[in-house]
Amino acid sequence: HLTLKIMTTTKPKKTTRKAAPIPDLPVNPFIFEILDVVVAQKTKARKIEALRKFGDNALKTIFIWNFDETVISTLPPGDVPYAAVDEQDSFSGTLSEKIRDAVGKMGELGTKSLGSQDQGRSSIRAEFKRFYNFVKGGNDALSSLRKETMFINILQGLHPLEAEIVVLTKDKKLQTKYKLTKEIVAEAFPDIKWGNRS
Repeated sequence: HLTLKIMTTTKPKKTTRKAAPIPDLPVNPFIFEILDVVVAQKTKARKIEALRKFGDNALKTIFIWNFDETVISTLPPGDVPYAAVDEQDSFSGTLSEKIRDAVGKMGELGTKSLGSQDQGRSSIRAEFKRFYNFVKGGNDALSSLRKETMFINILQGLHPLEAEIVVLTKDKKLQTKYKLTKEIVAEAFPDIKWGNRS
């Protein structure tokens, strides 16, 4: 008589690849460095993990100004005028154009460093405590001219990629450059209270 041999096939075990850790950044990184790491993550969960790793008050301030509908900028929308007297002859156009030009050159060179010019450049981390002056209810006693002058002075001191973030944020357009949503930010930072700010 014939005996049938029953073949059993064992499925190969699935090897789960552990995701690489979120990259480290220098101490007190620029906000653009943080956002670059965050948007490079492929999944929502990884983006949230990266935001939590680097989350601080400067980053949260940018997100609140950008994503909270009740935070209203008291600065004019659009391009920022150029106001540096010492460079007036060497550059014509707006400060926004100058920032875009500097950012474009960095892209061409494939570097985010200004080299020796990085020295003495400020960061959002160093300046964010002054941002309340530029939103409704923050410092309404300040004249529009004074606010705009202060804003221009801050921008001119910032690293160009930091300045670009501030200009985008004032017009609530940060997500046009950095692919992030309010939902992801809110999940990463449940301590942020949204609404009723102005």
